Amino acid sequence: MNVIDQLEKEQQKESVPELRSGDTVRVHAKVVEGTRERIQVFEGLVIRVTGGGLRRNFTVRRLAHGIGVERTFLLHSPRVERIEVLRHGQVRQARLYYLRGKVGKDARIKERRADSATGARGEAARARASRSRATAAEE
Repeated sequence: MNVIDQLEKEQQKESVPELRSGDTVRVHAKVVEGTRERIQVFEGLVIRVTGGGLRRNFTVRRLAHGIGVERTFLLHSPRVERIEVLRHGQVRQARLYYLRGKVGKDARIKERRADSATGARGEAARARASRSRATAAEE
């Protein structure tokens, strides 16, 4: 490992959530106003995740009074207090720039469900299938 990689690894945060495009997140960011520092919450849809390592960043879009507002955050920035993932969206593109032209119900994104092979429903389905195979083998 070279010196730059080592320095980057030291500055990275320990626990950051796994973000993907389409996720709805709530970002708590520190904002400096004059001599005061406060936490500002920005909630919206992740429309892009780029970079890697220490330079990894993501863009969040939300509507404020009918106007689209986008804000880009560095994932490992000390200004980002915490990131809460509220919903996982199911999208097929990495960049959701097409949402800029959509309003209301057109801008909705389906929720991503747990993988059927690993989720509770998948386990129940496998159990039913194995029982039906066992009864078929007995006959």
